[in-house]
Amino acid sequence: MTSNTRVVVIGAGLAGVTLARRLAELGTPALVVGDEEHRPYNRVLLAEVLAGRYGPEVVALPAPAGLLRGRVTGIDRAGRVVRCADGSVIAYDTLVLATGSNPVLPPLRGLFTPDRELPEGVHAFRTMDDCLALSKALRPGARAVVIGGGLLGVSAARALAVRGAQVVLAQQSERLMERQLDPAASALVRRHLEDLGVEVHTECRVRDVRSVGGAVRSVEMADGYALGADVVVLACGVRPRVGLAREAGLEVGRGVLVDDELRTDDPHIRAIGDCAEHAGRVYGLAAPALEQAGALAGLLAGDGTTARYTGTRSLTRLTLTGPDSPFDLAAFGETDPRPGDDVVQLADATRGTYRKVVVRDDRLVGGVLVGELGTVGALARAWEGAEPLPSDGGPLLHLLTHDGGS
Repeated sequence: MTSNTRVVVIGAGLAGVTLARRLAELGTPALVVGDEEHRPYNRVLLAEVLAGRYGPEVVALPAPAGLLRGRVTGIDRAGRVVRCADGSVIAYDTLVLATGSNPVLPPLRGLFTPDRELPEGVHAFRTMDDCLALSKALRPGARAVVIGGGLLGVSAARALAVRGAQVVLAQQSERLMERQLDPAASALVRRHLEDLGVEVHTECRVRDVRSVGGAVRSVEMADGYALGADVVVLACGVRPRVGLAREAGLEVGRGVLVDDELRTDDPHIRAIGDCAEHAGRVYGLAAPALEQAGALAGLLAGDGTTARYTGTRSLTRLTLTGPDSPFDLAAFGETDPRPGDDVVQLADATRGTYRKVVVRDDRLVGGVLVGELGTVGALARAWEGAEPLPSDGGPLLHLLTHDGGS
């Protein structure tokens, strides 16, 4: 079978589906090829599905009109076609790679069976299939070890604890979510997890995964200490999926290299989302993927209003829900001050709230907020606009004098 479509998008994740929807609104049809069996879904909310707060249908995205389920196995740049695993061929005028990313599987002894499969009970946490398999494996009181204390690991540990598992979180670096949070905010996240019964170990390295009869039984730390485990969750980061691009001879760094028009070194191929590397950055976050999809839709549809994509100043937002009140945090910009910067901090240990902003040359350059986030909107706007702060204090006065911005 051969079909001809002007724009073909490989990947039915948030970036690809958003691009197709925006293009449809602008009168430009697109065919989206996705290799997952599930309806397109919002990957950001997988932890809420794992926690049992949402069913898979709640996090589903509106499916684009032109959605084809299949796996692309190769790109013929000379013929401008993509080849699929079922033998079909799809022609394109413009091809968009929105292939996303794969979970990083750490180099641990015993991580794979002789057949190069993960042992029973060991799960990555990246797709809906991962989430559903992990949910099925859980039972109340199950011993769960989460390897990795970044954004994904913290979310997974919280969800598992809410589900009644006995959770141990092992983080190699000295604090949780070190890329986003300063030490004080990270300590609050740790306290929140520990209040839920999560046992947190930082500055520890997992060395070995031990299985019996093909099923995981324990993980061993570098110091020889062993943790019993019925379930192991790998939350060690993600890596852009660039295999198709590399095999097609496109220029690849950490991700598929793109310019300000999100164009690869082939003028007929673009890339957006987790797989794309723009100006030396691979974002791996929802906000840049959405911004890239919107910019590319305007460029491809020729609406005449869209500026080139020049990068995203992204804000990390995490809400950990559960049986009690939600735990909210937000981080943006530079949270570690340089010499000469002004730092404003406000902490309330009783309520578990923490607010910190960094000001440089009368401009807000970063901040961390934990707890009541009523001020996050005003602060984020001041940061994104990069305008001098008002002399009357503006958002900073609001931060200091209002109780959570309410």
